[in-house]
Amino acid sequence: MHPVLILPGLGNSGPDHWQSHWERQDSSCERVIQNDWDTPRCRDWVDRLDHVVGQRNGPVVLAAHSSACALVAHWAASASSPQLERVCGALLVAPSDPDGANYPPGPVGFGPVPLLPLPFPSIVVASADDRYIEPTRARQYADAWRSRFVLLQGAGHINASSGFGPWPEGYALLCALRAEEHADA
Repeated sequence: MHPVLILPGLGNSGPDHWQSHWERQDSSCERVIQNDWDTPRCRDWVDRLDHVVGQRNGPVVLAAHSSACALVAHWAASASSPQLERVCGALLVAPSDPDGANYPPGPVGFGPVPLLPLPFPSIVVASADDRYIEPTRARQYADAWRSRFVLLQGAGHINASSGFGPWPEGYALLCALRAEEHADA
């Protein structure tokens, strides 16, 4: 099974976040470490992701949360074809809206989020009551990226403080993406 690159959003993902649980339970999951988690420049995050993907000898799957969903869209819009071909799927959870009213101050360059089709299979998981994005905006991202769209009710920002620790349902979506990738190989 191909490795998974864990892409946390702003502030990184704490020990109770589903990304951290997956990293502990699945040795094929590896967190991409950014230099600045609180006031990053999107370009720096894009460059780091490009570097990490370029170091891999084979295909990877991306598991992004919040601002890292915008990171994936920006990276996909600027990466070279050989780099893009190394990604065989992306799980994009709780995308945030960098141009929205509740986006935190400090990060630079995450908006506007590219609304271009992603060149790999993807699933966007959003919540109907996420303070960082309206459901219609999350649907717009999913449609533009040609992603499967999953809308959860009452899930907040789909993080530890919203009650999403190990999140086995999300892990099942990741596994489905990996299975889809294997079916196409």
